[in-house]
Amino acid sequence: MKEKILDEAERLFWKYGVRSITMDDIARRLSISKKTIYQHFTDKEDILVQATQYRMSKDQELMNCAYISAKTPIHEMLAMLDEMRKNADKMNPTLMLDIKRYYPKAWSLYTAFKEEYILKSMIDNIRRGINDGYFRGDVNPEILARMRVEQIEMAFEMTVFSDNTYDMIDIQQELTHHFVRGLLTEKGFDIYNQCNSIIQHELPK
Repeated sequence: MKEKILDEAERLFWKYGVRSITMDDIARRLSISKKTIYQHFTDKEDILVQATQYRMSKDQELMNCAYISAKTPIHEMLAMLDEMRKNADKMNPTLMLDIKRYYPKAWSLYTAFKEEYILKSMIDNIRRGINDGYFRGDVNPEILARMRVEQIEMAFEMTVFSDNTYDMIDIQQELTHHFVRGLLTEKGFDIYNQCNSIIQHELPK
């Protein structure tokens, strides 16, 4: 039951934001009583903290799979963008802002995960791309990895693009392709163009 509650709460938080979801909403969606929820969690923030941990565990597994299955660091970056695209309809840009402003425990978990896993994975990706000749050798992996991670977060928060002219996945797509293209060598461009051609062909018309 605890895992079912976490699954449903996570879906609701991602789709509607945290502040707009109540314990009653979660209970109603699962057809259970609030008493059942309180047997496993102390309050909504406790659910959010554990749902954040749950999400980070799944994200780490997803990133590990992308690393193992990707032919090149270019494929790996574009695969992560594809995962965001597949889940775009489940994401509400207000989620990150809700957590950042009102739920410090969950935000602390996220920032630790960002520093200790996402950032390090991005640095490793860029270094492998340089070593394999796909990325330029004159770039600083630490600086660019930091910039890339902040780009992703900025698009999720929607603070810069706050007038709703563009949706979040369009912004993520533009930033990702701009970032990747700036890293590429001539050898890398050949791989990138092949990957991008396949992606564009598979996108729904």
